[in-house]
Amino acid sequence: MPMYSTKSVGLGFAVFSAVTFGGSGPFAKALIGAGFSPEQAAWLRILGAAALLVPLALAFRGSAGLRAARASWKALVLYGLTGIAGCQTLFFIAASRLPVGVALMLEFSGPVLVVAWLKFGQKVAVPRTAAVGVGIALIGLATVVEIWSGVQIDAVGLIAGLAAAACQATYFILIEKLTGAADPLVMTAAGSVVGAVVLTAISAPWGIPWHALVDTIAIGDRHAPGWVLAGWLIVVSTVVAYLAGAAAVQRLSAAIGGAVAYVEVVAASIFAWILLNETLRTNQIIGGVIVLAGAFVAQSSVGKVAPPEIPDTDITPDPRHPEVLDPAGL
Repeated sequence: MPMYSTKSVGLGFAVFSAVTFGGSGPFAKALIGAGFSPEQAAWLRILGAAALLVPLALAFRGSAGLRAARASWKALVLYGLTGIAGCQTLFFIAASRLPVGVALMLEFSGPVLVVAWLKFGQKVAVPRTAAVGVGIALIGLATVVEIWSGVQIDAVGLIAGLAAAACQATYFILIEKLTGAADPLVMTAAGSVVGAVVLTAISAPWGIPWHALVDTIAIGDRHAPGWVLAGWLIVVSTVVAYLAGAAAVQRLSAAIGGAVAYVEVVAASIFAWILLNETLRTNQIIGGVIVLAGAFVAQSSVGKVAPPEIPDTDITPDPRHPEVLDPAGL
């Protein structure tokens, strides 16, 4: 596939992933308002994703998918623990102790950690535009969430927010590392299973108000059945979002995918405006433009980054499903 085409497709996946992730807020908020705890909403979201993705992975990847998962099981377990279960749960803890905007700011310092890890931990020559793009996007994000408004930092909340950032950074790095070893479908299915198992011990799902899923729930000035809101969270904001995000990073890089992910904050603000009537202030609009500018600057360096090496593996492609080792097979 030509580099320009790969770059364009990867950028499209990255923006689409950010938008679908950003749309989760109003729907999750509605379920929480109906009696779910944040952890229970996250558990339902991830368990539902696993229930959809595992059969799909078995159907479309077959035994080759199982062999890919076994060969990369350590990385996939870490992916599920950090990128799926850890990132979401730690953000909920931070948001319960800090202003949501501050918690979001802390979590989205993750891409900065990606660039720092690649440059100082792996001694990789990161394109200057990637670092500049991350910096610009971070400034825009600070403007969107009004980081300067009266902030009182809670120690536990601060630690949880920074830990969520570390999980987010690990998420991007692991996806890049797994390129060629496990495709987005296998990766996301395995990670969702791990995340659901881990969150079962944390969320106390036996206390979930299941009746809310058949009741009509308010979402802003509108109302919808609880199962519709849960379905959006599971299908759009989890299955589609994670698959698109994995496909994006495998075509771009961890540094670039992380920078473009800042678009999620802009998308979340727009969804909240449409569904919850939460209006955007002037500084938020300006910040959103800065975020998009930073994402554009970062992605412009994709062509300068050498594609990741495909790691040697003893996996023999299943002749029925050879695409399991092809990241473009999504």
